[in-house]
Amino acid sequence: MFKSLISNILRKSHLLHLSDKLSYLIRKFRNLSVNKEFRRQNPTIKLPPDYLIYESFQLDYKKYYSDSHETAIWLKELLSKHISLFNVNILDWGCGPARITRHLPTVIGNACFYYGTDYNPRTIQWCRDHIKGINFAQNHLGPPLEFNDQFFHIIYGISIFTHLSEPMHKAWMKELSRILSRGGIMLQTTQGSAFRIKLTKKELELFDAEKLVVRGQVREGHRIYSAFQPEAYMRKLFANLEVLEFIPGEISGGRPQQDVWIVKKPNPDAR
Repeated sequence: MFKSLISNILRKSHLLHLSDKLSYLIRKFRNLSVNKEFRRQNPTIKLPPDYLIYESFQLDYKKYYSDSHETAIWLKELLSKHISLFNVNILDWGCGPARITRHLPTVIGNACFYYGTDYNPRTIQWCRDHIKGINFAQNHLGPPLEFNDQFFHIIYGISIFTHLSEPMHKAWMKELSRILSRGGIMLQTTQGSAFRIKLTKKELELFDAEKLVVRGQVREGHRIYSAFQPEAYMRKLFANLEVLEFIPGEISGGRPQQDVWIVKKPNPDAR
C-alpha cells in the first residue's frame, strides 16, 4: 500500500512517466549481464528492442521468451477445455511484441490461423518484420478493429483491460463481442480481489462497492495506467456472454495474480 501511495503522489505531480523511464533504465542496467548471456546462448532468437519488452512485460529476455512459451501452453490447456483448437481463427488482442503469440503456431499447431493486434505502431511494425506466419494489425486505443463480424472463434487478452478506462471497458467489450463468432470463446485476465493488498483506503472503498478502480493521470493504455476489476463488475460487463470459467487470482510469492475469465458468445442456432 505504501508503494501505491507513492505512485499516486507521482501521478498527481505528473511525474510517473518520468519515474517509469528511470525504472526502465535501472532494470536495463541490472539485467545487462543475464540478458547478454541469453543472447549469447540463443543467437537465432529474435528479440524486440528493450523498451518494447519492458513496456509489455519485464526486461528479462529469458522470461520474455522462455516463460512466455509456458504461458502459451497454459493458454492452450485452458482454451481446449471449451473449444476445438483445429481450423479456427485466434486473436491476441493487445499482443504487444508477440510475447505469447509467436509461440502459438508450435504450441497449438498450424491448423489454426493466428492474428495479433495492438495500438502501438512500433510494436506492430516489429512484429510484422520479425514474426512470420501471424497476421498483425494496428488499432487505435479505442475501437473499431478491421475485422468482419464474427470473424474469430477465439479471442484472448492478457492484462489488457487492466490498462483501460471504464468507457474503454464498455466500448471494447462491445467490439470484441462483435468480432467473436457465435459459440466462440474469449479469455481475459483482470486485476481482481488478490490486488486488494495494493489498493489505498479510498480505492478499497470503491472496489468493495463493486466499482471499477482506475489509476489514471497518465497516458491510457500505457503500462502505468492501471485498472482493478471486482468480480461483480466483470460479471456485469460480460452480461451478454456466458461465463464458462472464472479462476480467481491468488497471492503467489507475495505477488497478486490476475483473475482469469473464460466466456462464450451464445449461439442461438445451436441445438
